[in-house]
Amino acid sequence: MESTTNGTFRVLASPRDPAELLLLDIETQDPTYVTTAGYEGDLGRAVEGLEPGNRITTTLSWTNETPRFADIEVETRTTVAFADDATGIFEVARETWQEAQREGNAMNSRTTRNTDDEANGVVYTFAKQPGQRDLYEEFADGITPLEPLIDRLAASAEPPFAVFVLRPREEPFVPVVLAADRDGQFATTMAETYEGL
Repeated sequence: MESTTNGTFRVLASPRDPAELLLLDIETQDPTYVTTAGYEGDLGRAVEGLEPGNRITTTLSWTNETPRFADIEVETRTTVAFADDATGIFEVARETWQEAQREGNAMNSRTTRNTDDEANGVVYTFAKQPGQRDLYEEFADGITPLEPLIDRLAASAEPPFAVFVLRPREEPFVPVVLAADRDGQFATTMAETYEGL
């Protein structure tokens, strides 16, 4: 039996299978895993063009509890990238974390600025919690949503953004960096600095 559902989702790479995407409902953050295989024509090109971080409106066609894309409209081409075992964590992130430690907080944030002192994004630092939770994995799995951080930036800037989630090799915190311009110098520098982004 086949049915359809409609919704608006944040697209993430699936942590369990490279041949599928993880869709997180914008409102509820409920996860849906959708295959990227077996599409043709315009729909096939639309599926192939989806990038992690894109915000989409889509109709899903369900057969035997298995969803497939029926149509896709990309609302914003925001991108989200993850870098594990990152080294050379930039100074602003370390300073933001040190400030959190001084104040006894598990999280802190700071607006980032370019060389002309213009705001170009924001960095969040979250305490690692060894033995309890793996916050980096929770962001990747959608268990801990990135949506509230993206919404906060959208209150003062227009998407598309670039979002970078890092798991430092040595630092005791997880940085989440949002660049206000996906194609700007800040986003480009982040992608070039942390290999694989």
